[in-house]
Amino acid sequence: MTKPITNTFIEKIMKKLTFIYDEQRAEIVADRLLEILQDYSTKIEPTAGSEELSEQDVVLITYGDQIKEAGKKDLAVLHDFLKKYFYDSISTVHILPFFPYSSDDGFSVIDYTKVDPEIGDWVDIEKLDRNFDLMFDAVINHISARSNWFQGYLTGEEKYQNFFIEVDSDQDLSGVTRPRTKPLLTPFETSEGLKHLWTTFSPDQLDLNYQNEEVLLEIVKVLLCYVEKGARIIRLDAIAYLWKEIGTSCIHLPETHQVIQLFRDIFEEAAPYVKIITETNVPHQENISYFGDGTNEAHLVYQFSLPPLVMHSFATGNAEKLTDWAAGLENLPAGNAYFNFLASHDGIGVRPAEGILTGEEITNLLELVEKRGGHVSYKTNSDGSKDPYELNITYFDAIIDQREADEVKLAKFISSQSILLSLAGVPGIYMHSLLSSQNYSKGVEETGKYRTINREKLQREEIEKKLTDQASLTARIYQRYTELIQIRRNEKAFHPSAGQEVLSLDQKIFALLRTSLDQQERVLALHNVAAETVNLSIDLSKYNIDQSSSVRDIVSGEVILLNDQQLKIELKPYQVSWLKF
Repeated sequence: MTKPITNTFIEKIMKKLTFIYDEQRAEIVADRLLEILQDYSTKIEPTAGSEELSEQDVVLITYGDQIKEAGKKDLAVLHDFLKKYFYDSISTVHILPFFPYSSDDGFSVIDYTKVDPEIGDWVDIEKLDRNFDLMFDAVINHISARSNWFQGYLTGEEKYQNFFIEVDSDQDLSGVTRPRTKPLLTPFETSEGLKHLWTTFSPDQLDLNYQNEEVLLEIVKVLLCYVEKGARIIRLDAIAYLWKEIGTSCIHLPETHQVIQLFRDIFEEAAPYVKIITETNVPHQENISYFGDGTNEAHLVYQFSLPPLVMHSFATGNAEKLTDWAAGLENLPAGNAYFNFLASHDGIGVRPAEGILTGEEITNLLELVEKRGGHVSYKTNSDGSKDPYELNITYFDAIIDQREADEVKLAKFISSQSILLSLAGVPGIYMHSLLSSQNYSKGVEETGKYRTINREKLQREEIEKKLTDQASLTARIYQRYTELIQIRRNEKAFHPSAGQEVLSLDQKIFALLRTSLDQQERVLALHNVAAETVNLSIDLSKYNIDQSSSVRDIVSGEVILLNDQQLKIELKPYQVSWLKF
């Protein structure tokens, strides 16, 4: 950071710190934050990346040890594999937590500032950064029970005595929002006797106490370390639960939003190209609250309603619910975007479909998942009852029926993924979707954890054998998928902030009209979600499209003749057509 710190910046952080703590503590914390920024001033280049999102931005989500090869470090193998198969289609790699960890496949971090030596080191991360932009996880709601922070707490080390949240075991916590069925408090023997500590997600994941400003300061150092090491996007994991206040739901609290806004102030001062993405698996209106006023909080939020709605569309052959929901999406300020995804390392969230799908429609999805070899995870409500929380299944198995012919599987799955690519926002694609992975049921049996079904580690030799066999379904899906991505990246109409109009043409069709920021290019994206052929007749003049005699499908290359601004097109089962005007 070469520019001097301004009074404006100091005023901004003081306002937030005063809200989070009090004025006296805020002054002390602000001074120490300035010292931390000064310390990183020689380590972070403030102009090291582009500040603008574009149609070129496509994010691949993967574990650092996703691809295994005997005798080689996993991060080096991943890098080589990505260069070979995704260099022309992927701009950014979201490496899921690659730090030393004790559980939850990386999300119980032992040391925030080290790379797990089992998979590589910071040099490997640096090499990846040379070819791809990087997205890091900041798992800062909680930390591993095996971390030095928590071990120091247990042994009475003074620095860590207020790093965690001690609660009387008789305290009424029934109003706390619970994302899991496990108990909220976990007992631990400490140097001062038995203590009950807050553990939102598991007994191995101790929630951090942000009411202690020392925790906040340590986390700021962690975040700046990630920027120094190459992060261009920082994912704030489980961020909705950050601030705890007994007597409240302990989710989406005002202090949580203020902390995120403080992080953004710090990034804008030190490295303005860094984007914040918040991970909040909740209903849509709660989710988008993390944009703040559009300029002061997250740059991107996950589009959690999308995965269950797309699944529902293909399960029923009816896109009406998806169309109605998409038509109601908010237009976002420039610089903000939805992070559109269908699959991730977690399951398909059920809560984000609440209020959009009926109870019966959600039940149908639960039954379909179990029929296709998946599982349903539940959360505990304040009254002790349980509700479905997420569907655990690979997205490939969620969409296709194994009894279908390969041609149908190919068309159906690609149609689902093309919806992801055509929507306004930045697409995030899980490695297992690009490789059409099926349920890893053996892994669930071995770990006893439902989420393992979607987290299989792949042997490079085996997956490359499939990718090089042009007749294999894996190779055909990979080829078609990456071709679609490349088409998308060349179209200005697919800019994250380009105009989007959702069209209601037929219940079997999900249709979007995208318009480039300069208004010069338009793409009509049509997706058939049904196993039936659909014939459409579209009056282009209704959508202010002035086209002379023909239009080209940039997916198939077909040229379609027009008759007096009337577009007649036949969409075969699960066909995708992107018509460029």
